[in-house]
Amino acid sequence: MADLPSTHGLVVLAAGASRRLGTSKQLLRLHGETLVRRATRLGLATKPGAAVVVVGADADGVYASVSDLGVRRVDCADWDLGMGASLRFGLVALPRECAGALIVLCDQPALDTPHLLELVAAWRANPLGAAASAYAGRLGVPALLPRAWFADLIADAGEEGARRLLARRREDVFAIANEALALDVDRKEDLGRVDT
Repeated sequence: MADLPSTHGLVVLAAGASRRLGTSKQLLRLHGETLVRRATRLGLATKPGAAVVVVGADADGVYASVSDLGVRRVDCADWDLGMGASLRFGLVALPRECAGALIVLCDQPALDTPHLLELVAAWRANPLGAAASAYAGRLGVPALLPRAWFADLIADAGEEGARRLLARRREDVFAIANEALALDVDRKEDLGRVDT
């Protein structure tokens, strides 16, 4: 009997306050769909074994946008400390059977399902390593990180989330280039700069 593919969990980071924007970027709409719902829907298309949405600022409003998608709500008490805190809460919430975590942000309007599926396929080929997006000259999210990395991420993810660890373990990362992901949403006008 062939080995079953490794199971991944989905972690959607949606806890930030969007201070520069002045309103929850998670609830901005692209083609009629909130950014948090879009990111969650695209992540669910990879068929994760479990899925969590980490909320913080405007938690009820953000979760209400995805509550019908069957994802678990995880409240990040330390959301104001940055992405690292949200990542820690999300990783801890995944069940043990998830051998890796697909980390997705809400503010990358060029994100699409084919890219996420490519990350999953690359990680399944080497579940002890990571698969990460490459853009703007560095590795970043979305990325699929192996469970073996969780302890380091939980101990010290910092404000940048997984980026520092991806750079440090570059030799264990399968990089998938996607320059369009360099555009993130800091202002409402940024949504008009992408055609998805």
